Amino acid sequence: MEDINKVKSISLWIFIVPFVAVNTCLILITQFHSLFPNQENVILNTIPYIDGGTSISRTARVFPNYWIFKPAMFLTSYLLIKYWIWNKNIINYFHSEAKHINKIIFFGVGSAVLLTIHSIFLGVKFDYDLYKLFRRVVMLLFIIFEIVAQAYLVFTLYKIKDKIQNYINLKFLIAKRILVTLLIIVAIISIPIISFEGNKAFKHALEWDYFLGVIFFYCLTFFMWKKN
Repeated sequence: MEDINKVKSISLWIFIVPFVAVNTCLILITQFHSLFPNQENVILNTIPYIDGGTSISRTARVFPNYWIFKPAMFLTSYLLIKYWIWNKNIINYFHSEAKHINKIIFFGVGSAVLLTIHSIFLGVKFDYDLYKLFRRVVMLLFIIFEIVAQAYLVFTLYKIKDKIQNYINLKFLIAKRILVTLLIIVAIISIPIISFEGNKAFKHALEWDYFLGVIFFYCLTFFMWKKN
């Protein structure tokens, strides 16, 4: 069916667009300091995936980086909405009585909306504790919604794997299950650590690596579905 080809194609872009945007912002702010009018915004060499030298928002919220980051996140949000809707169509085609289809749509589309809200307010400065709390809550909810949607989708695909076995590479569905399981375990283990002050380097490295894990889910989607 055509929706399989659509999901296969769009999933690759959901991985590429945020990955390229975030890492372009990182390269610019660490290597091309002359591009930044306010030199206080520049960051010395760091590999945050390893040393946690900076956060994603720190690299993306300053001029001119937000002109790269925000459009990329808006595009990613749009692609995510299409992705979850097309997955709903695929599941309904093979198993119209799937239990969790509404939850997949709710959390999947909800994550896209939350990403849009986060991107809109990124870099907007208000010296109010409530506003800072709002931004943190939106980002936290985005992660929760995204992981829950991914978990429900993998669970549902497993339930109908016999019906879709001619359309998928099963080893990549297994890889998606392992990835989502690891993301959930890491989230649970990390909650006590990120709840306390300090450990900034660890928190930043966790943020970068977790971001990579979340979007890698979509890269696996590209390889899971066979072209038909």
